Amino acid sequence: MNRLIVNVYQWCDGSYIEDQDQWWLSGIFRDVHLICFPSKVRIEDIFIKTELDGDYRDAKLHIELNLTINEAAEAILSLRSASGFSIINEKIKLSANKFRSSHEFSVANPTKWTAETPHLYSLEINLLAPNSERSIQTVKQRVGFRSVEIIKGNISVNGKPLLLRGVNRHDHHALFGRAVPLAYMRRDLMIMKQHNINALRTSHYPANPKLYELCDELGLWVMDEADLECHGFYDAVERPQNLPPDMDYEERKKYTFDKAAKFTSDNEDWKTAYVDRMVQMVERDKNHPSIIMWSLGNEAFYGRNHVAMYEWAKSRDPERPIHYEGDVNAASADMFSYMYPSIEKLVGHATEEGDDFEKPIVLCEYGHAMGNGPGLLEDYQEAFRSHRRLQGGYIWEWSNHGLLKTEGGKQFYAYGGDFGDLPNDDTFVMDGLLFSDHTPTPGLTELKKVIAPVRLWIEGNKLVIKNEFEFISLSHLIADFKVEVLGIRPDRVLSGPIQLPHIDAGTEAKIDLPEEIFALHRPDGTEVWLTIDFRLGVATPWAEAGHSITWYQTRLSAKKDEYSYGIERPIMSSAITAHETQLHYRFIGCDFHFNFSRSRGALVEWVYGGRSVLKKRETADDPLLALGFWRAPTDNDAASISKEWKRYGLDAMTPQLRSFTLEDNGPERVRLTAVYYYSPSILAWGFLAKVTYEISSTGKLSIKVNLTPQGNAPTTLPRVGINLQLDPSFKQATWYGLGPGESYTDKATSQQIGIWNSTIAHLQTPYEVPQENGNRTSTRWVKVLNEQGLGIKATYLPGPNEKEFFQWAACLHDAKVLEVARHPCDLVERKEPLWRLDADNAGVGTAACGPGVKKEDQVECREREFTFVLEPAIDF
Repeated sequence: MNRLIVNVYQWCDGSYIEDQDQWWLSGIFRDVHLICFPSKVRIEDIFIKTELDGDYRDAKLHIELNLTINEAAEAILSLRSASGFSIINEKIKLSANKFRSSHEFSVANPTKWTAETPHLYSLEINLLAPNSERSIQTVKQRVGFRSVEIIKGNISVNGKPLLLRGVNRHDHHALFGRAVPLAYMRRDLMIMKQHNINALRTSHYPANPKLYELCDELGLWVMDEADLECHGFYDAVERPQNLPPDMDYEERKKYTFDKAAKFTSDNEDWKTAYVDRMVQMVERDKNHPSIIMWSLGNEAFYGRNHVAMYEWAKSRDPERPIHYEGDVNAASADMFSYMYPSIEKLVGHATEEGDDFEKPIVLCEYGHAMGNGPGLLEDYQEAFRSHRRLQGGYIWEWSNHGLLKTEGGKQFYAYGGDFGDLPNDDTFVMDGLLFSDHTPTPGLTELKKVIAPVRLWIEGNKLVIKNEFEFISLSHLIADFKVEVLGIRPDRVLSGPIQLPHIDAGTEAKIDLPEEIFALHRPDGTEVWLTIDFRLGVATPWAEAGHSITWYQTRLSAKKDEYSYGIERPIMSSAITAHETQLHYRFIGCDFHFNFSRSRGALVEWVYGGRSVLKKRETADDPLLALGFWRAPTDNDAASISKEWKRYGLDAMTPQLRSFTLEDNGPERVRLTAVYYYSPSILAWGFLAKVTYEISSTGKLSIKVNLTPQGNAPTTLPRVGINLQLDPSFKQATWYGLGPGESYTDKATSQQIGIWNSTIAHLQTPYEVPQENGNRTSTRWVKVLNEQGLGIKATYLPGPNEKEFFQWAACLHDAKVLEVARHPCDLVERKEPLWRLDADNAGVGTAACGPGVKKEDQVECREREFTFVLEPAIDF
């Protein structure tokens, strides 16, 4: 017979069994296991509180027992350290019919629990049968000694204010939906810790109880949120008002929240249901040290029923502060909370009361991580560091919510609408720092670097190390350095360990770096870069020894006008022979020739070493090089600026040739000047573009661009640069700039300057909702190469007011294909890569839900001058 598990609530004390029950158990079922509780005396619940003294040294352990007790009884209470050392071992008396029993124990200087030091003690309570020493019930609970308070307006643990480096977490698994396996949940939390995340919000419902046990163990600050959301009532109120779509969210609240609250949140009929949500959460989760605050729910406006929830929670658990973003004036909540404010508004909130404030500010949602984003993370973090009132926040959100689906022989991560579901949130559930398979996106890589709890910079010949951990020194870290000369190839000239002094939490130290680091001199002007890496010295439960916590990089050499990027292999030089017909200009040199269409004023052929450098022509006058202003929209663009860009026709710019002149006909140099008018159809604006092509006797092609906007032009552009159609044989790229991953002007902190190599295929970022991707910034040079290592190298000469370095991408998909595809399996590759070389490319921002790209990271539509130099190259 199979084992039968019988759940029985009331059973005997163990001293006797009713005859009928005995017969039933032994006569019929011979393999019965009972999950049961004693009937006359039992522990129903426990509430554990830890109280630290004024010095946050010694502690009191408060234990409240909720009992069913019909007879007097005793219990043995023991507390042991993680190593098994006995701290408390006492017998306590429990009086008959006294259903709550409170007990207090003094503990001398326990090791404190924090998210950085998640030290846990083991509590065990053995309930003894009346008049017996036999245990009839055992309750086990892990205990973390810590206090949570608001001190001088800051959320503080053990007397120290926190900076929350948090994320919002939903239950998600690509195969099992909301049924997340425990091992998968643990893996998620380990990824958080590995990426310097120290806090999570259980948006928007209490999590699996095991999650809190893992947070206790691994160390994460938890905001536990009640299962309450009434967001749909917002639409019921907002849509009839037809509020402007660009109205700020904080402003929209004034028109909607009070009215929407009348449905349930400010309706007395719903009070019991609201309070019940809070009761269930608090009573279930109250003993976890990782939970440092409660939340009354999400986007349910604010009304009397929230007040009732708050009052009940404070009566039951006075210590933990309570959060609720919908309480815009923090009438009840113990903190102000905002979603997706601009940096300017956030700083305004932080400074409006000076340094004399009672309640802190927490961003329960910010940095919307949808698709190619989020940008602006560095700006938010700097605001958090600079203003004591700002105590960090929680990125929206942890992972994409795609569900693995196979359809028509294609496999993809499905989202709203892919199941015939109406209504749906379409792509708005694909907004995580993890892809749907819970591997990191570039956004998580960026966040790790931005929020790193160790900051580094150079002052003179000293390294300044700022420890931004709140509770621990840097003794668990090791550091080393490397010095590289970067030119044609990387050359490591110096490396070694750094001896770290003791640096307490919240302090900084200056240390002398080896003198030889700063004594390096490169007469050829190549750049010298110092890179310092801080890593774990020992393994932790969430990472192996050697795991990188953060790094720092700085250039040691060369002023801007002294830069040199090394010399390529010598290339033979010879006189250029010009051939002119009515249709073409053809220029032939040693091992190269160029062909320009006179009717189009365009380069239509470039051959080097007997092979096409650019793609083979479809027709004799098929342009291989043109100016470029468009890119596929990101999710953030699509929610904001791309509509404006399209209104100006930036996705449909075409050139009209105004003149094409051969000005210098060799033999050492050829120079042609083309004047184009780039504009969209019908609209009365465009760019007057003067492009000067110069060919040297070594086969080098220089492209100087002068742009002047004319007419009613847009304010900003997606990008500005040139497009080249590469030969399909080019499959490899090597570049000197930020890498190895993609970067944009407001999403580049996580990338290092170096000389990087990648296949063109791996330069693409496979966002689960296809969009603009794969850009690289701060580039000194880039080569694209074929399998034989032959190719073309691009460098850049900025004009006045242009950025110092250029950006580039090698794209396997047309912008239109990226824009209309719902899934990566819908993408159709180009026959040949599109090589974008940009003087500027817009940042990504967070405008899908939050502020857009800040002004300095926008591409201003203005007069511009820049030059790209293309030359034959070989990879050594």
